[in-house]
Amino acid sequence: MPAYKDENTGKWYASFYFTNWKGVKEKKLKRGFTIKREALQWEREFLQQKNADLTMSFSAFVKVYMDDMKNRIREHTWQTKISIIESKLLPYFGEKKMCEIAPKDIIKWQNEMMDYRDKNGKGFSATYLKTLHNQISAIMNHAVRFYDLKNNPAAKAGSVGKKEAKEMLFWTKDEYLKFADSMMDKPLSFYAFEVLYWCGVRLGEMLALTPTDFDFEKNTVSVTKSYQRLKGKDVITDPKTPKSKRVIQIPEFLGSEIQEYIKSLYECASTDRLFPVTKSYLHHEMDRGSKASGVKRIRIHDIRHSHVSLLIEMGFSAVAIADRVGHESIDITYRYAHLFPSKQIEIADKLNIERGGF
Repeated sequence: MPAYKDENTGKWYASFYFTNWKGVKEKKLKRGFTIKREALQWEREFLQQKNADLTMSFSAFVKVYMDDMKNRIREHTWQTKISIIESKLLPYFGEKKMCEIAPKDIIKWQNEMMDYRDKNGKGFSATYLKTLHNQISAIMNHAVRFYDLKNNPAAKAGSVGKKEAKEMLFWTKDEYLKFADSMMDKPLSFYAFEVLYWCGVRLGEMLALTPTDFDFEKNTVSVTKSYQRLKGKDVITDPKTPKSKRVIQIPEFLGSEIQEYIKSLYECASTDRLFPVTKSYLHHEMDRGSKASGVKRIRIHDIRHSHVSLLIEMGFSAVAIADRVGHESIDITYRYAHLFPSKQIEIADKLNIERGGF
């Protein structure tokens, strides 16, 4: 594994052959190293990655993990993973060998994450701690499943944090109507929240809607895409899950409202976004509307919960609701089980009649 010095630049470079995944020999050349040791280290890690040698460092395996997973994960989710890996995992585990990371190392890292406090004395939320643990565990699971790591030390160490740290909040219909009244001075905001509340779509799904997604003869809206703001650019992606692609029947009054809104837009093309704003804009509008109307401030995603709670109150089944809001599994809908009316008294009464009681 020699390294060579470029006499013209004074820099070192690595030059060697390796066998690719097709069994064909290829030459690899990498220039620009300040010292010989850096060139040799780069060559060693490159070959370890190609051979999936788990004596490689955690940082080297992360590159393998990224190559394997990048095209399988939505861009927005991927950016979140990268941020966590670079800021929370690599600084702690980066130089450790994959095969030598033990449960005790995971526990020490978890303790550091739980002890963290910012300048205001605030630590990470329970939900975020759970997210951090899930990421280190996902990387280790990948090494176990596909590269023969003996076991997952993160699984042995056990999780930290909570999956659902925030209470599921929602507005009643009366609360929403008060809020909506306070939004009428800004048509874009008013109609955006109308779609969120009466359709139960996700925020990204609503922000991606165009005029062609609406069929006003059938009173439907097709959800086929989602909007994200990534690295300062507007990005249209697939919805969250395959089940999220759906056609929603909308009430007639909402169809009329959206037609009126489209007519008011100046030179709106059929493929233009109906609501060309960011999530941040609508968060500020939520603040403004909640304060003006006097209703409690909930998260924008809680408007989706509000739609589900309204449908439950109206008597629709979990299956029908899951189909409308695009839940991948009906189990997700049953997280709202506490909102479904109890049938215990009705069951007991009918059993009493069946038995011949009074």
